[in-house]
Amino acid sequence: MKALKYVIGGAAVGVAAVYLLGYDYLFSGISKTYLKGKSSAYIDDGKLFPGNLIATDEPELWTEDAEYNHKELPENVIENLKHSRTAAFVVIKSGKILHEQYWDGYNQLSSTNSFSMAKAVTVMLLGKALEEGLIGNIDEKLSDFYPEFKEREFGSNVTLRNLAQMEAGLDWDEDYNNPFLPNAKAYYGRNLIKAVFSRRFKEEPGTRYQYQSGSTQLLGFALKKALNQTLASYLSEKFWIPMGMEQNASWSTDHYGMEKTYCCIHSNARDYAKLGQLFLDNGKVGEKQILNPYFIEQMRTPTEKSEEIYGMGLWINHDNPVKHYYFLGLQGQYIIMVPEHNMVIVRTGSYSNNPKNDRGRPDQVKFLVNETVSLFR
Repeated sequence: MKALKYVIGGAAVGVAAVYLLGYDYLFSGISKTYLKGKSSAYIDDGKLFPGNLIATDEPELWTEDAEYNHKELPENVIENLKHSRTAAFVVIKSGKILHEQYWDGYNQLSSTNSFSMAKAVTVMLLGKALEEGLIGNIDEKLSDFYPEFKEREFGSNVTLRNLAQMEAGLDWDEDYNNPFLPNAKAYYGRNLIKAVFSRRFKEEPGTRYQYQSGSTQLLGFALKKALNQTLASYLSEKFWIPMGMEQNASWSTDHYGMEKTYCCIHSNARDYAKLGQLFLDNGKVGEKQILNPYFIEQMRTPTEKSEEIYGMGLWINHDNPVKHYYFLGLQGQYIIMVPEHNMVIVRTGSYSNNPKNDRGRPDQVKFLVNETVSLFR
């Protein structure tokens, strides 16, 4: 009995220490992963978190190309997609759906986690807010929205552009596997302000490129202050409804209703493809200009400090003979735009060991671009 008391007492002390050190989010993480047979975040975890609705109004289905699903994918492409645990693979050409294929029980209605593809969506919201005059200038400072950053070393100089281009100088280790680092705290914690505002700035903003989820989350906070509404409702009004998205979507939030703007929009492959088509059409849907083409060009223009691989929310590959740029999310979520061939390629799935040998870009993206263009040129 005495030994049991020691065990219980020791466990209680351990739990108390976890809370005091700010690692209480670990309990949430364990319950949402290991206790569900998973080792990390996964594409179907949307219902485990609170979220805000991204509503559509009058859905418009994709027009099918005359050659819709007539061609079978080559064996090497099928092998790659199956090996990487692909859920959906969709190809749009000249504004029409040309090919779609699903695996492992997923289908046209399946809603999966965008992961970091949401970073580009957050930057799109910035562009719309600038266009509508809700934010005066992309070089406004974060401290204009949150004065507490004026007291931070380097933090007082961080601009919205710095945040969008991943040049903020934030002290943030972008590690998805270590549960004690900031990504896990932001993902599984209850309070994004605690997870992100507590981070210091380690260098002068604009000094160098460093991909950081915390930067996009800070950008999301600035947007929230400027919009005075949820980001999900703004996304619905300015994009989801005018674009005729086929389904409602959702955006995961912390327990105070703040969207996780570095990740976690839950939608289907067909609607993700519409986001890609918007970029191919330079911000237009039909005759309506949904997003300023100048801002779109800024998003897809690679920066010097990223060594030409990143713009604002978008990854870029001008090294490949078939040039392309794309939304990119953890585990291989892609919305790929191939302007030369007027093509959008969407792949979703659970690629846990996704090789990134192409200057930090996933090898699979280049492979899918080259093979898909060759098949459907």
